[in-house]
Amino acid sequence: MPHVTLRLASGRSDADKQRLADALAEAVTAAIGSPPESISVAIEDVAMGDWPGFYRSEIAAHPELLFKPPGYTL
Repeated sequence: MPHVTLRLASGRSDADKQRLADALAEAVTAAIGSPPESISVAIEDVAMGDWPGFYRSEIAAHPELLFKPPGYTL
């Protein structure tokens, strides 16, 4: 039962988030064969002013979890 949690810089519309969630679910199905009805996607907004702290605590602090690291540092 894959569950994808995505944290995203604030500012996208609900329609954009829905398209993104649908695309992520399709990618999970294509990559690992999970049936669409078993996939859930949550999207959490992060204010740009909070991104440096988020980056340090959630990205830089856990490199072992990154299968696709960002191409930037803060």
